[in-house]
Amino acid sequence: MGVLTKEELMEDKQYIFGALLIIANRMDTLLERELKEFDVTSKQWFLSVIIDNLFLKPPTMKEVAKEIGSSHQNVKQVALKLQEKGLLKLEKDKKDARVTRLMMTAQSYEFWEKTQPKGISFTEAVFDNIEKEDLAKARAVLKKVLSNLMEIDKRSIERDD
Repeated sequence: MGVLTKEELMEDKQYIFGALLIIANRMDTLLERELKEFDVTSKQWFLSVIIDNLFLKPPTMKEVAKEIGSSHQNVKQVALKLQEKGLLKLEKDKKDARVTRLMMTAQSYEFWEKTQPKGISFTEAVFDNIEKEDLAKARAVLKKVLSNLMEIDKRSIERDD
């Protein structure tokens, strides 16, 4: 029997926690590289994907921030960069001028159509050789982790109030 490495001796929870952080960093770095030719950052790409895929009507900055677990200010900074590029429109809500809605533009749909093949091939490569059943299990675990993180966040906000 061979000698176990530190990684093999690590508890599953410790390993998964560290692996998620490493995965997030590596995915961000590799995605930045893939998107560089389109002059879009991974954060700009991700914000657009969230707006386009998770909302039936143009969301508010607050709604997007809550969905991605980020601050209103961070979302605003990324959204303003996308607006400069003509890929997003920030518009005051007609019923409440204090609220800003994020809207995809016609130009953004054309742009994302051009970048979509890169995104699809990148995603396919990330999940290459992973069985459907394993993906389903991973999805279930990640949903629970996200739920736990939301609960931790809620408790910390309540504690601060």
